[in-house]
Amino acid sequence: MPQVRLLGPVELAGPERTTEVGPPQRRAVLAALAVDAGRPVAADVVITRVWGPAPPQGARRSVYSHIARIRQICEQTPEPADRRLRLTRRSGGYVLEAGREEVDVHRFRHLIGQARTDALPDPARASLLGEALGLWRGEPLSGLDGIWAERTREAWRRERVDATVQWASVRTRLGDPASAIGPLSALLGEHPLVEPLAEALMRALYSAGRGPEALECYAAVRQRLAEELGTDPGTALREVHQLVLRGRSLGSTGPAAAPEPPRPRPQREVIPAQLPLSVRGFTGREKELSHLDGIVDTARSSAPVVISAVSGTAGVGKTTLAVHWGHRMRGHFPDGQLYVNLRGFDPGGPARDPAEALRGFLDAFQVPPARIPAGVEAQAALYRSLLADRRVLVVLDNARDAEQVRPLLPGAPGCLALVTSRNRLTSLAVAEGAHLLALDVLTPAEAGSMLADRLGAARTAAEPAAVAAVVESCAGLPLALAVVAARAAAQPHIPLATLADELTGTGDRLDALDGGDPASQVRAVFSWSYDSLGPAAARLFRLLGLHPGPDVTASAAASLAGSSPAQVRAQLSELTRTHLLAEPVPGRYTFHDLLREYAGELARAEDPRDDRLEATHRMLDHYLHTAVEAQRLLGPPADRVVPAPARPGVAPERPADREAATAWFTAEHPVLLNAVHHAFDAGCDRHVWQLAAALTTFQQRSVLWSDWTAVHTVALASAHRLADPAAEACARRNLGNAASALGRQAEARDHLERAAELYRELGDPGGAGHTCLALGRVSTRQGLRSQALDHSRRAVDLFGAAGDRAWQAMALNNVGWDQAELGHYEEAIVHGRQALALVAHTGHTSGEAHTWDTLGYAHHHLGRHEEAATCYEQATVLFHELGDRYFEADILAHLGDTHHAARRPDAARDAWTRSLGLFEELGHPDVDALRARLLHHLGKDPADTVLPDRA
Repeated sequence: MPQVRLLGPVELAGPERTTEVGPPQRRAVLAALAVDAGRPVAADVVITRVWGPAPPQGARRSVYSHIARIRQICEQTPEPADRRLRLTRRSGGYVLEAGREEVDVHRFRHLIGQARTDALPDPARASLLGEALGLWRGEPLSGLDGIWAERTREAWRRERVDATVQWASVRTRLGDPASAIGPLSALLGEHPLVEPLAEALMRALYSAGRGPEALECYAAVRQRLAEELGTDPGTALREVHQLVLRGRSLGSTGPAAAPEPPRPRPQREVIPAQLPLSVRGFTGREKELSHLDGIVDTARSSAPVVISAVSGTAGVGKTTLAVHWGHRMRGHFPDGQLYVNLRGFDPGGPARDPAEALRGFLDAFQVPPARIPAGVEAQAALYRSLLADRRVLVVLDNARDAEQVRPLLPGAPGCLALVTSRNRLTSLAVAEGAHLLALDVLTPAEAGSMLADRLGAARTAAEPAAVAAVVESCAGLPLALAVVAARAAAQPHIPLATLADELTGTGDRLDALDGGDPASQVRAVFSWSYDSLGPAAARLFRLLGLHPGPDVTASAAASLAGSSPAQVRAQLSELTRTHLLAEPVPGRYTFHDLLREYAGELARAEDPRDDRLEATHRMLDHYLHTAVEAQRLLGPPADRVVPAPARPGVAPERPADREAATAWFTAEHPVLLNAVHHAFDAGCDRHVWQLAAALTTFQQRSVLWSDWTAVHTVALASAHRLADPAAEACARRNLGNAASALGRQAEARDHLERAAELYRELGDPGGAGHTCLALGRVSTRQGLRSQALDHSRRAVDLFGAAGDRAWQAMALNNVGWDQAELGHYEEAIVHGRQALALVAHTGHTSGEAHTWDTLGYAHHHLGRHEEAATCYEQATVLFHELGDRYFEADILAHLGDTHHAARRPDAARDAWTRSLGLFEELGHPDVDALRARLLHHLGKDPADTVLPDRA
């Protein structure tokens, strides 16, 4: 499988060759996805990482284009299909399906984590650290600019420095300090003020018998610190300097995270070891384990007690992670490990009282009952006194809130409290400085590894398709995977495909995910969080199960619930605190797939059918009325949808301008696609065809032609169910336009001719006019230019009869274009100027842009290159403002032709290159032809030349 390289230039490296990713923005998008490989990354997060907090207009469209191109690059790599990287869309964002072996920075961290294993011998430790450092190929994220790239680069540089210091220490202990001198010297040259590097280099030089050079190193660092920071070297560096001066042994050095030896203790002192048994088959969670490892050094310092609060949805594996990590780090806490289940969401009774937990901890240290005071505050004081000067790990599992936790927190430096909860314990971060860690579901690779660990690699390798189906059905939830694994282990004679069919069939997945007791029943575990909600939040949770996904805004949720936005925001906050919802980007909320299923099940069980139907209608009204308003702002629409008044409780959004309307369509497009299908399944056929029609302008300009076809295919089915000829005519005309754009002209003509019949029967000249325009485009693409001209002239008359001056101007422009195609360039200019005069007062920017294109085309063929270039430049500006990248790219190609004909090679190259960049972002088939033409005009061989990509 290709490896994503980030520790240097961003690139895809296969076993045989390195694949060029493209311009810097595309490399930045790949990096933004790869740092969270295996996890959904929302489009807004990618935008912020690539452009920063103030992205330019069109950033979202650029991201979608880059993602499409990256997906195409992954699919075109020479590896077998099952070994290629995959870029997929999942609830919450885009996922680069890659494991730690496929992304160098994750491989680096994994190797470093392995090297920190307590019992590992030094030769193995040195090998792991050396392999990790060998992954670096220069400056990480090389060539990428921006706040996120620089911050990420700096963080990774610190990790490299720490790893190099550890490696050098091990090499020195192994008696080979000379091998560490070169790498340490080079890295100190890059980071001349990093004292641990200087200390490690001094140790290596001295141990290699080069004491004078060690003293020179100290002097140089001391001078730099004084000149640049106005400070002296720190204590550790001064101590090494003194030992070198006195010729004394520097002593043994170890890895930064190595555990300290246990301190002497009385012979009969009790050392509690309360951690539960670590789960068999623990897998993945490398990033989270690394995060927890990273705070151990803080706990060892003189800083106040360190708290890490791990939160996540029900069944995501918080306890498993905490217990596994606790066992792994026992050597770092030689004075004991305390554990208590606080039962914050236990259905069998109330949450555990902190006083009860305190008494259990005191008993663990065998404090005589007579010494235990009566009050909770006094008991907490005694507990903290016992932990003073000790290094103890305290695991507070399944906490309900911060108040339940606070009496149990140690007060001594060196101790660490690890808290798990379904709630985000934000107040612990505010008041106690806790490190917050939100736990997400497993990646597909981690989920597959978990099944292999529990069932045996041979069994899972024998049925890879069944394993993939199980992983997809369980949606990465560890509890669900554990239940399936337990069932499979108990029935080794049953094929995994049988269990996969049970999960993916038409039955209830939640019934299949039943381990036999409440703690292993996915439905029961979810219920513990649901039962903790207030009535309003519980109702909203159920209603969100009726939403088609993949995510929802507060505004749409308010319409769904029929509540005010302020009320719903409070309820959404409650749902996110309990991890029943996630907010991957501000203002957009999403479910885990199994939680969505559970919410829908609750809605069907607890809410009357009429209430559910009314909520669904409110939701669809919200999207329909907002989409109609947003489409109006994009320009005069071909489909004039007049929906019924919205139901009470619906608060449609009101985009302020064309830019805001485009942003809304871009953000909501996946939701709107799902809403069309959801409306069809719910029998809301009028919503179906009207919502599909309201999407037309955006989909056409964004080159979403396959989606355009999909929604109107559903719309046509709804029109048939309604027996509504107007709805059928609209759907068929859009299907015809989409088929024509996709190159299927015969299919397009069939749809359009049927639409024309329907519009004639309806007496709708406007609809008939749009159909004539579409038939004209089909005729042009089929080379039937005279027929195209006839259709365009007919459209002029029809729009005139309809009193639609904006589209009459567009039809006049089409007449001009058809004249130009027939070689009648002067007539084309006449009609173009008539169209401009008519469109000037209508606000039809798209019509105006197309008309400037026609005029430019005619002037070009008359040899009037200055006039042609002026017209094309005007058209380019307008199409750019509209966000219509296909026609912007098309006009830039024409502009390049004009500059080339006028013998302006630099201007031609610039226009063609800009056009090529846009076509590449769109993944359009014109790319190869345009690239070949450009290279031909430049006198270069397309097979040997790579053009500079558009940044």
